[in-house]
Amino acid sequence: MINTPPPDALMRASRAEYARRMNRVLDYIDQHLDAPLDLAQLADVANFSRFHFHRVFAAWMGETLGDYARRRRLETAAARLARGSGEPVLDIALASGFGSGEAFARAFKLQFGCTPTAWRAEAPARAAAQLAAMRSGGAAHSNPDQVHSKRDQARPRAPGDHDGSLTLFGEVEMEVHITDLPAVRVAYQRKIGPYGPQIGAFWRDAMAPWMQSHALDGQPCFGVGHDDPSITAPDKCRYDACVAVPDDFQPGALASIATLPGGRYAVARFRGQPLAIANAWTWLTREWLPSSGMQCDDRPCFERFQVATCMDPATGEFSGDICIPVRAL
Repeated sequence: MINTPPPDALMRASRAEYARRMNRVLDYIDQHLDAPLDLAQLADVANFSRFHFHRVFAAWMGETLGDYARRRRLETAAARLARGSGEPVLDIALASGFGSGEAFARAFKLQFGCTPTAWRAEAPARAAAQLAAMRSGGAAHSNPDQVHSKRDQARPRAPGDHDGSLTLFGEVEMEVHITDLPAVRVAYQRKIGPYGPQIGAFWRDAMAPWMQSHALDGQPCFGVGHDDPSITAPDKCRYDACVAVPDDFQPGALASIATLPGGRYAVARFRGQPLAIANAWTWLTREWLPSSGMQCDDRPCFERFQVATCMDPATGEFSGDICIPVRAL
């Protein structure tokens, strides 16, 4: 007698396989933003039918392939402009896959409501406004995902369980060290949606059980937010829950394999309430980085921690490293 998995298990496995294939496409697009994207080649990357791929992509992502690629190119360009490196706008346009400065300027203004030059010029003012909001608590209720509950009724916290708001929980004080980190092979599961309490739930409900089933509980973990929520719409933000794995590890159907690149990073040790880590990220990128003589490069930022020890059950505090890839100005 053949044992057939229950229907819900088959559905979960099917969705996981779709997610793995789509993640390969999203990663491929990010790695080739400066080049024309060929629909047939992307279908092959995903191992989907070339004839149906565009429709499958649009249904899965909620936007067409062309719209997605255009948005990612513009968001990447916006982040580069805001760094203040003085890189020529035309160079950023070409590196983002636009054939001319004029085409880039038109698309940028349509997306962000201003010219690339104005966006760059206004970057310090936007940063100052964010810091002012942190210090005044003015953005305390700006996040629709904020959990409203009495302190003694609060649910347990999990890694990454911060709501992304700018409510200030004390002044940010962290020591930052510049260090070289090795590349790390990781298995990851990806969530697309707001950076908020859903991230903690994703670790608890999806990643942690998968790690336990593969005897990975003691391995270093990494939370990779691929998008800047001040640029990318919350429902489009991508987050990877990652765990370090050996070279011969096979992830099975529910996870994918990637490599976090090594190199020079600014590493800051964070310890505090999970709600405050968003403020720490903002302080590092908006206040520390501009005065450090360094600039962020195109490698992903991430949080590094151990699942078994990152949460203090007595205080509810989270401990981990915030890692920002840097190079000299």
